[in-house]
This record gives sequence, C-alpha cells and structure tokens, in this order.
Amino acid sequence: MNEERSTFVTVVAWIFIVGAGFSTLISLMQNVMFHVIFKKEEFSQVTQEMPAIAAFMFENMQVFVLLFFVICICMLVSSIGLLKRKNWARLIFIVGLSFGVIWSIGGVAFQMFFFSSIQEIPQNAQFEEFQIMQSIIQWFTAIFSIVIAGVLVWIIRRLLTDAVKREFNVIEPSSVE
Repeated sequence: MNEERSTFVTVVAWIFIVGAGFSTLISLMQNVMFHVIFKKEEFSQVTQEMPAIAAFMFENMQVFVLLFFVICICMLVSSIGLLKRKNWARLIFIVGLSFGVIWSIGGVAFQMFFFSSIQEIPQNAQFEEFQIMQSIIQWFTAIFSIVIAGVLVWIIRRLLTDAVKREFNVIEPSSVE
C-alpha cells in the first residue's frame, strides 16, 4: 500500500468526520422526535393554508428527516473511509459532495420560488421593511450558497487529481510522467 498521505485528504476527511458525526447525532434526535412526537395527520391539518410546495414538504417531513439521516450516515462512513484511503469511499464522498453542490444551488432556487409564491400583502411601511429584509436574506443566501458550492467543487476537483488517485492506489506510482 502507498504510504504517502497528503495533508489535503487527511484534513478534508477529519473536517467531514466531525461535521457528519454531529449531523448524524442531530439527525438521529430529529428522527426520534418526528417519528415519536409528531404524527403525519398533524402536519396535514397545518398545511391547508400553505403554498403547494410548502404543504408537500410539511406533509412528508418524516420522510425528509429520515432521508437526511441516511445521507449523514453515508457521509460519515465515506469520510472515515476517505481517511483510511479507501477508493470506494473517495467515490462515494465525491458523489455526496456533488449532491451538496446541487442542494446548495437548488436551495437558492427553492427559496426564490417559495418567496415568490407567498400571496401579496397590502402595501404599508412595515411590509416595505419586510421586503428589504427578505431581499437582503435572499442575496446573502445566494452568495453564501455559491461560495459553498465553489468550495465543494474545488474539493471534488482535488479528489479527482492523479496525485490523490495515487494515494488511493487507483494509479500506480510508476505511471508518473
């Protein structure tokens, strides 16, 4: 086995081990709460006055929370495998980060769609302040999401380089040009 280990892979793996570990713990607690305390019927009663997309999310909240838990576990396992330089983990990790890029960009699109689906409120001074606050939040979220997506793309690109592939024994050291 190739004993040369880059600091980049080690640091990325540890950052995601810690983040995915906390996310998994929090998601586990959310699943217990949503599956024990809240009943699906309760969500259905609340959603009658909501826009269709928000109603869909609330009605299926237990499914979304469970799906997030599964994603957290996958990222935790692949992060540990990344630290151990397992190629299957590198590939799963890249797929997970790719979904993160899509999620980040999709979240901005969803937010824009959701806010535009809110019914018009009568114009007054307080509503104008709300619109300004909403606009600031949307711009901040968009910029933050683009930065996050950019960092994830950078990590993905680094994990696809020949130097990193050699660490995972995908490319033989003798094939260096």
